Amino acid sequence: MTEIPRRIILASASPRRRDLLRQAGWRVRVRPSPVNERRRAGETPRQYVLRLARLKASAAARVHASRWPILAADTTVAKMMPGGQFRIYGKPSHAAAAKRMLRELSGGWHEVWTAIALRAPGSGKIRSRAVKTRVCFADLSGGEIETYIRAGESFDKAGGYALQGRAAIFIARIAGSPSNVVGLPLAEFYRLWKLFEAEQNQNG
Repeated sequence: MTEIPRRIILASASPRRRDLLRQAGWRVRVRPSPVNERRRAGETPRQYVLRLARLKASAAARVHASRWPILAADTTVAKMMPGGQFRIYGKPSHAAAAKRMLRELSGGWHEVWTAIALRAPGSGKIRSRAVKTRVCFADLSGGEIETYIRAGESFDKAGGYALQGRAAIFIARIAGSPSNVVGLPLAEFYRLWKLFEAEQNQNG
């Protein structure tokens, strides 16, 4: 099997996803593709992130014609609430929202879901996967939450925190892929990439 050059268009403005890909050996072009991210009624966290990742991959292909494959991703934080319903935590737009999120995540488990969608050039075929990681926060005091929010990490992160930043000291336990919490499950992405390589070799 011929190895396909590791070049990719990243349909995301996330510097964390870009850096993870580059560290893993990919040449990356960043081409964000905004879509309507409103959650549909009744969608599970898994269904929600999968739909958005596939939408973003398709949107990027319409705007950016390229022979490079396109990778899109979407991450959300979810917590099971009394009554069996999930509460979805997106990116807080202000300090009060970040404070509420961190209070609710404090002292318990929540889920981080990331979906990735890899679109092949030419055929336009999209392969997608969703990955779940469970994260347990330590009990956070009001002062710890306030200090963390003032540090400025909360406002472009689902759930209002960054595992790879100062919030690492709040993580009591983690079950699953750490890179998934950062925004890109690398092992799952690599499996998709190998499928892409096999398809390209078969068609070539």
